[in-house]
Amino acid sequence: MSRPPTFVPPPCAVSRALSTSRGEFAVLDARPTARENRGTALLLPGYTGSKEDFIALLEPLAAAGYRVVAVDGRGQYETDGPADQAAYAQDGLAGDVLAQAAALGDGGPLHLVGHSLGGQIARAAVILDASPFATLTLMSSGPAEISPAQQQRVKLLSDALTVMSMEQVWQAILSFDAPEDAAGEATEGREDLRRRWLRHNPAQLLATGRQLTTEPDRVAELAAVRPLPKHVLSGERDDTWPVPLLDDMARRLDAHRTVVRGAEHSPNTDRPSETATALAGFWAQY
Repeated sequence: MSRPPTFVPPPCAVSRALSTSRGEFAVLDARPTARENRGTALLLPGYTGSKEDFIALLEPLAAAGYRVVAVDGRGQYETDGPADQAAYAQDGLAGDVLAQAAALGDGGPLHLVGHSLGGQIARAAVILDASPFATLTLMSSGPAEISPAQQQRVKLLSDALTVMSMEQVWQAILSFDAPEDAAGEATEGREDLRRRWLRHNPAQLLATGRQLTTEPDRVAELAAVRPLPKHVLSGERDDTWPVPLLDDMARRLDAHRTVVRGAEHSPNTDRPSETATALAGFWAQY
């Protein structure tokens, strides 16, 4: 589970609802603080995550001249979703992304970023229609299904969700936390994570968890989406998709490659300054 350093957005950002042709989505909307508006970025979070996972990126990216919109997808945290797992089919979630892009209007070049599960949804969106986007960044998001160890973790979570309440599952998650993680996490931060967890829709977690464990390799399809510039960004360690697998995916996509030193599966929270610099540097080329 991603652990953002805070759930409080910086002064440059507001929490609001983004109205689209496919419903309303909760977003954090950060406006450029630089004199020049260089474009807009749409950021999609990963499995069990939320828009708050990008909070530490908002200020440096706004200072670089970008409007940054981080979104809760359908059924994630502050965006409502139905109890029907069919509502979270990948093509439907990709359609949501295209609707969000349309709702953002003409704010200059639109850069799409997806973290982990969000990367696979972003990939599906641009395969459906790449025309709204100036670039695509896949952040710690691999070519196909997650690693066997992570598949087992998702299966355990999914099995628990079918027989336990969200509160009961949360307590089970806490019991599996490493002692050093539990000791280092402030009570306020733990309560933020609990509140977020309880507002996730279980149907969304079940459907997207299944996607992560069965996702086919769609790299060739994505590589054929041209002339869209692509960027593969990750930490230097990753237990969800091994880094050599991400290196190979970048080669297959002819993509720009960034490895953020000192980061693991969530460079957006592990090393936000370095991650923001890499994103802004890539976007500035387009």
